[in-house]
Amino acid sequence: MPIFNKESLETLKQRVDLVEVLSSHMELKRTGASYKGLCPFHDEKSPSFVVQKGDSHYHCFGCGAHGDAIQFLMTHQKMSFSEAVESLAQRFHVHLEVEEREEKRGLNKGLIKSALETACQFYHYCLLHTAEGHEALAYLYSRGIDLNFIRYFQLGLAPKMPGLFRAVMQAKGVKDEALLEAGLLASNKEGQMREFFSDRILFPIHHHSGGVIGFSGRKYKEETFGGKYVNTPETTLFKKSRVLFGLNYSRRRIAKERKAIIVEGQIDALRLVQVGLNLTVAGQGTAFGDGHVKELVNLGVNQVYLALDSDKAGQEATSKIGHLFQKEGVEVRVVQMPLGSDPDSFLRERGPDAFLKLLAVSIDYINFLVKHLSQDLNLDSPAAKNELMQNATKLIREWDHPLMVHETLRKLAHLLKVPEEIVGVGKDHLPNIYIKKTASVGIQTIDPDRILETDLLRWLLLHGQEQTRLVDIVRLNLAKEDFKVSICQKIFELYSENYENHRSCDLLSLAIDLDDAEGQLVLSDLLQKKVNKEKAESLLIETVQKILDRNWMYKREEIKIKVQSGHCSDEEVLALVKQFDDLKRNPPVVNLNF
Repeated sequence: MPIFNKESLETLKQRVDLVEVLSSHMELKRTGASYKGLCPFHDEKSPSFVVQKGDSHYHCFGCGAHGDAIQFLMTHQKMSFSEAVESLAQRFHVHLEVEEREEKRGLNKGLIKSALETACQFYHYCLLHTAEGHEALAYLYSRGIDLNFIRYFQLGLAPKMPGLFRAVMQAKGVKDEALLEAGLLASNKEGQMREFFSDRILFPIHHHSGGVIGFSGRKYKEETFGGKYVNTPETTLFKKSRVLFGLNYSRRRIAKERKAIIVEGQIDALRLVQVGLNLTVAGQGTAFGDGHVKELVNLGVNQVYLALDSDKAGQEATSKIGHLFQKEGVEVRVVQMPLGSDPDSFLRERGPDAFLKLLAVSIDYINFLVKHLSQDLNLDSPAAKNELMQNATKLIREWDHPLMVHETLRKLAHLLKVPEEIVGVGKDHLPNIYIKKTASVGIQTIDPDRILETDLLRWLLLHGQEQTRLVDIVRLNLAKEDFKVSICQKIFELYSENYENHRSCDLLSLAIDLDDAEGQLVLSDLLQKKVNKEKAESLLIETVQKILDRNWMYKREEIKIKVQSGHCSDEEVLALVKQFDDLKRNPPVVNLNF
C-alpha cells in the first residue's frame, strides 16, 4: 500500500467537498445549514443521515454511522484506504506525493497509469482513423458492435507495424520503463524491446475505480499469431486473479442491489452494461477463482446470476463458479441460455426484455447441479442414483453457511425422490461427528492443538516472570476453557493460580505442584526448544491469535453439525444460524487494551 506524505493528505482534506462526494452515491436535500438523506447503511423511511454545511463528517442518528469522505468510500464502496484517497485526489485534482521509501520499491504508479491512459487513446485512434483500423472495424460491425459501442467503451487496435507504438509513446514523453511496467512492452534475454500487443483489437481493462490497468487483445484475423485472446501480463496494477472485467461500470449498482450477473467474455459483459444491466462482470485472463468471488462478496453480494455459454465448457464453468459462490454463502441462480447462444448474441437477436425473462426463470444451483451431474447417468439404476447423491452431497457439505447446507440437502432429497435421512437431514439421521483420533500407546502423532498450546505455555513459563505484560495479554484473552488439550489446560490453570497468589511460577515449582507424570513430561519438553527473547511478545500475540482463530472455527463447525443433525426445531435452526452469522461477522482479534 502506498504511503502518502502528510502534506498531500492535508491538502486533500482541505479540498474535499463531502456533500459533493456523498451526492454521487445518495440523494441529499438541503434543510437550512445542513443536508439530509436516507442513510445508505440501514433501511429507513425518514431521513436521519445528516451533514452540516462546511463540515467534513457525516452522521446518522438512526444507526450511528459516522465518518469522513474516506470512511464513506471505504464502507459504502468497499474501497481500501489507498483506493479511497486516490479516488478523492483524482476527483478534486490533488497531486499525491508518496513517501520516498515507497517510491524506491518501483516506478511511481502515477507514471504507469499515465502510460496506460496514453496507450488507450493511441489504440482507440488507430481503430477509428487508420486503414488498418477500417479492416478491424468491419470485423466488429459484423459482430453487431456499432460505433457508439466502440466509442463508449474505448475499444482500440494494436497496429501490426513493429516499432510504431513505441515511437508514438516516446514522442508523447512516455518512457520505455513505464511501458515495461505497464505490460505494454516486453523484452527478450538480449534486452531487445517489442510491443506486447500487435495486430489485435483491444478492450481496455479498468480498475473498479475507473483507471485503465491493462488490455485484452482479441485476434480478428486467422493468420495472427497466438491464441484467440492475449491479456496484459501480471503487473503492479493488473492482478488477473482479482480483476473483474466491467466492475468499473457495475460496482455502484452491485454494491447497492447486492447482486451481480457473471458472464464469460468481455463483449458479453459490455453488451449487458450497454442495455442497462450494469451489474455485470466477467473473469479476466484466467479461470474465475476465489479472488474474484471475494471481490464481489466484499461488495456485499448475496446473489449471483451465472449467464455462461450453453456449451459443455460453459456448463463445467457454471458448476465450478457456482460452487465457489455457494461456499461463501452466496445464492446462485443459473441462467439457461439457449443452445449455441451467449449473452451477446441473445441480446442482439432477442433484446433486453427477453434476457430479463431468462433471469426471471433462472434455476437455483442445486437444480442445475443435479442436471449437470446426472448427464451421463441412468437414474433408473439405484447405483447411479447413489453415485449422484454421494457426489452432490460431498459438494454441498463443503459450503460455509449451515442453513444453506441444511435446506439444499432437503431439496436434493426431494429432487432425487429419496428420504431426507439418506442425505443427512432427517430426524432419524445421526450426524457425522468429527472425532479427533487418538494415537495408540507408543506411536507418536502430530497434534496441532498440543503444539499450539505448548508453544503458548513455553512463552509464559520462560519469560512471563520477567515480562509480566506477556501474562497480562494471555489472561486478558484466554481462559482455561480455551485450551483443548487437558494437560495444557491443567498447567495453564496452575500457572494462573500461582500468578494471582504471587507464588513462584518457575518450571520447578510447577512440576512439584503438578505431581503428574504427563505434566512433568510436558514441562520438560518445554525446555527443549529455544526461544527468541527479543521477539517474545510479538510471537506470543501471534500464538494467542491462532488459538482464538482455532476456537472460533471450532464454534462455527459445532453449529454446522447441530443444524445438519436434523434434531433441531425450525426456531432452533434460525437461532443457530443467527449465532453462526454473528460469529462470521466478528472474527476474533487479540485484545491489548489493559
